[in-house]
Amino acid sequence: MKIILLGAPGAGKGTQAKIISEKLEIPHISTGDIFRANIKGNTPLGMKVKEYLDNGELVPDELTVEIVKDRLGNDDCAKGYILDGFPRTIPQAEYLDKVLSEMNTSIDLALLIDVKDEDIITRMSGRRVCTNCGATYNIVFNPTKVEGICDSCNSEVIQRADDSAETVLNRLETYHKQTQPLIDYYKKTNKLVVAEGAEEVKDTTERVLKALGI
Repeated sequence: MKIILLGAPGAGKGTQAKIISEKLEIPHISTGDIFRANIKGNTPLGMKVKEYLDNGELVPDELTVEIVKDRLGNDDCAKGYILDGFPRTIPQAEYLDKVLSEMNTSIDLALLIDVKDEDIITRMSGRRVCTNCGATYNIVFNPTKVEGICDSCNSEVIQRADDSAETVLNRLETYHKQTQPLIDYYKKTNKLVVAEGAEEVKDTTERVLKALGI
């Protein structure tokens, strides 16, 4: 099964992608991981990506699609894959469709993990991270036993700058501007399936697997 994963930051895409990947025995592919692997391997595509990133520029759609295409040609993608973080815009989606068509294949489903903005804000702005061991907590759903102190190593837990309510709101605004047209795009092609995100991971997983028909 070839799946595109959609959802707001903090919707739990990474967690669900890992579960789907293990269940279907297909790779979870994120553009960030592909970029890093190509840069580390000093591949021609990786060197092009590095040049843009070193200059503080966005990697052009054409190059991103080329790298994705290269990754999808690997043997582990024969049974399918989960694409996470790409496409982000309509032009990227159209370009991806064109490239997949040239490979005599296409996306089967676009899975949207749908979580209300207010729940995303609660999740992300409530997140706390240990400064020493990296353990994560949430002041609402999974608080530390002693306020501000990690359960595992007794070090300080803090709120990261990118988890502040203001930052989360800005990220959500960007997400809606970019992704809503993409949701509509896959809806028009009858490839969109929706799973409502739940508070508990296992409940979200149940809904995700049901949406995928597995």
